[in-house]
Amino acid sequence: MTKWTMVQAIRDALHLALQSDPNVLILGEDVGRNGGVFRVTDGLWQAFGDERVIDTPLSEAGIIGASLGLSLNGFKPIVEIQFMSFIYPGFEQIVSHIARFRTRTQGVFSAPLVIRVPYGGGIHAPELHSDSTESLFVHIPGLKVVTPATPTDAKGLLLSAIRDPDPVLFLEPLKLYRSIKEEVTDGWYEIPIGKAKVVRRGEDVTLLAWGAMVPVAMETAKYWENKGVTCEVIDLRSLYPLDEAAILASAKRTGRVVIVHEAPRTAGLGAEVAALIQEEAFLYLEAPILRVTGYDVPVPMYALEASFRPDVKRVSRAIQRVISY
Repeated sequence: MTKWTMVQAIRDALHLALQSDPNVLILGEDVGRNGGVFRVTDGLWQAFGDERVIDTPLSEAGIIGASLGLSLNGFKPIVEIQFMSFIYPGFEQIVSHIARFRTRTQGVFSAPLVIRVPYGGGIHAPELHSDSTESLFVHIPGLKVVTPATPTDAKGLLLSAIRDPDPVLFLEPLKLYRSIKEEVTDGWYEIPIGKAKVVRRGEDVTLLAWGAMVPVAMETAKYWENKGVTCEVIDLRSLYPLDEAAILASAKRTGRVVIVHEAPRTAGLGAEVAALIQEEAFLYLEAPILRVTGYDVPVPMYALEASFRPDVKRVSRAIQRVISY
């Protein structure tokens, strides 16, 4: 066991993948000599050379499109997009080609690649660097979407994504890159895609969150425990496919659900999760399902960023509402 940040855990997963499979490649802007904009790939170019860790031109569409071609010819590309807001020029390649290749070829070919994307706010970056638009990608059949909330999960989920036979969008919460450390298992291990994690047991309210909102949910749960209300905190981890069984089991047991995400409210993933619970567990509910989210505006400049992102106060107001029924 080694005590690592999320950045270090992801780097170790990438090193293990490059070491274990000569067909694994890393592509992206500044991922080589400079080690990436957040230094996630630091040292990999020196260890594996510029034919395995490849600095690309500044063209997200070109990077993602080239990686599709590589994946169809026996390679396993791992793409780094510097910020989620920069992925939009490559959206067409993902939607029209990468996600559809298994269906388009009737299962003859798939596109086994990973697209790593730092996302979300909390680091005082300009607004075009702080988007949390995961619902755009969850809506696309053929694409798996995962996001870790801890260094341990970051390594295990990334190794699962690399082994997966289909394309995986791997979202990395910027706020958590270096803000937490924990003991991470050495060597290769995998965390299955499609499985949520119960990070705190509770009986009164279910808090559903992912990415950088998991620590917010945990802090809120600790606050309410001192008031005699126990919250079950579930980290979805896999945004598509969802762990519907875990979500429904918790909702049925507590009867009260609050969903927390920093993406804008309208058509966010929280709405889909709420619909799932309403359709499958309505008769178990003691209160309406509530969402605590970002607002339906572009992410503001950092002076107002804290007001945009959900915090303990906002989540607590939602909990107060659901327990008052």
